[in-house]
Amino acid sequence: MRKRIVIAEDESIIRMDLKMTLQDHGYEVVGEAGDGDRAIELAFLHKPDLILMDIKMPKMNGLKASRIIGEQLDLPILIITAYSQKEFVEKAQQDNVVGYLVKPISESNLIPAVEVALHQSDKAKRLKENVQQAKQEVEKRKIVERAKGILMDAEQLTEQQAFKQMRDASMSRQMTMESLAKEIIDKYK
Repeated sequence: MRKRIVIAEDESIIRMDLKMTLQDHGYEVVGEAGDGDRAIELAFLHKPDLILMDIKMPKMNGLKASRIIGEQLDLPILIITAYSQKEFVEKAQQDNVVGYLVKPISESNLIPAVEVALHQSDKAKRLKENVQQAKQEVEKRKIVERAKGILMDAEQLTEQQAFKQMRDASMSRQMTMESLAKEIIDKYK
């Protein structure tokens, strides 16, 4: 599946050049913006795989638009600027900013930067998903441990006996340990 990109650049010639280069390399440009407000609209509308965002644009600058997009949608952004001064680089250091390109941008700079940005974004998404799964597992274990503790108190069981009773009931009733644990917790409230 082709990766979908939004270009936010106020100079139409540069925007057109970026679009043609990206399309020539198999990317789908799903939206073009000339200011930060429109970039935000397109981000919400298309939810692209990557946004190329110029820093200096009318209405709302690219850094502010990037911050809003990062907070609301967590989409990766590759910053484009004519400025390489340290202050701009530091201001562009946001969680969703995955790269930084200084104008003039050549094809030999653009394509590797886009590929690395997309790769880093995919990697970050996988890490976030893994963290979320781990959190869910911890929550499930907490519920099972709480139910086990309730059984130990209510029925004067050892930890092993309570766990075995829960496991056996879970298997015989064909339900998850978590579901059974919730039933136990509700029963002894």
